[in-house]
Amino acid sequence: MQGRKWIQAALALPLLLALNSAHAFEGPELYPGEKALYAAAEKEGLVVSFDTGPEWANWKSLFQNFKKRYPDVELTYNDLGSAATVVALDKSRRRPQADTAYYFAASALDAVQKDVVAPFKPVNFEKLPSVFHDKDGRWFTIHTLNVAFLVNKKLVKNVPTRWADLLKPEYKNTVVYLDPRTAGAGQVVVFAAAYGNGGSVDNIKPGTDYLGKLQRAGNVQRVEGTTPYAKFLKGEIPIWIGYENDGLKAKYADGMGDAIEVVIPKEASVAAPYAISLVKNAPNPNAGKLWLNYIMSETGQNTFAQGFVRPSVPGVKLAADVQARMPSAPQLRPLDVVKASRQKAEVDRLWSQAVLGR
Repeated sequence: MQGRKWIQAALALPLLLALNSAHAFEGPELYPGEKALYAAAEKEGLVVSFDTGPEWANWKSLFQNFKKRYPDVELTYNDLGSAATVVALDKSRRRPQADTAYYFAASALDAVQKDVVAPFKPVNFEKLPSVFHDKDGRWFTIHTLNVAFLVNKKLVKNVPTRWADLLKPEYKNTVVYLDPRTAGAGQVVVFAAAYGNGGSVDNIKPGTDYLGKLQRAGNVQRVEGTTPYAKFLKGEIPIWIGYENDGLKAKYADGMGDAIEVVIPKEASVAAPYAISLVKNAPNPNAGKLWLNYIMSETGQNTFAQGFVRPSVPGVKLAADVQARMPSAPQLRPLDVVKASRQKAEVDRLWSQAVLGR
């Protein structure tokens, strides 16, 4: 009897080892301590990721790749919007539901002010530009959206490459951009125009003056209140001063193909930061940290780039086809959202004065 039990145990041992080894990913670590963190995250078994809608910024692929690497950690998400995410974190501060929160970086500042996020410095944190993170790691930029000219070549003979080009008579009644008084992307366009015309986030008047000149030249078709992506796809907009990722999506995913040219103006433009945070008193802090480290790893950053947004970590090596879609653009200036947020009222005032005459 004893011999039979010994034989059964001996036969069961390889099965137990196989089951245990299934919990660990194979191959080298993405960063030192990854396997130890995964072991801690396994005990929690879940990460709750706020505001990461799967169809935006390639989150869907990030979810799939994370689950493949860490099969014993489930991942769930919602899609609230930046401002609503901060409200939700504030309302649930006594019993937090989220482990991580993603938003435009201006909303991250609100989350810090409301004390609903925790310090955490993920892998590659130290490589970020200083304006792309909170010094204690309560938020950090994971990708950017960059102001570009999205040009429908069926409607525009000569593709503009500079801010100065758009002032030419040949671009009469062709240009569309978002209203900076009501849209965050419109505000970012003002900062981009400022940098492109000798100004900066501290000196926005060159940007509003430029947009005033564009208006007086008759080159502005209209100023939109909401993102006009569908109108652009339909061929109703010759030139949209918008975000690079919308142009790349239109070109490579939504059928416009060679009819569209995506141009980051040569003088200068801005990279608007999109950030993420570890939630204060998160229910699954180790799983949250595992998720944040994966996002900021070279693998995670590459996955963002495949979804048409630029990685925040400088020097990330991209696949050749992805690099071809998003060539190096040293003229992009990292937008300081702390300063930009303080300029909101001044942007509204100067833009209204320059463009509307009031």
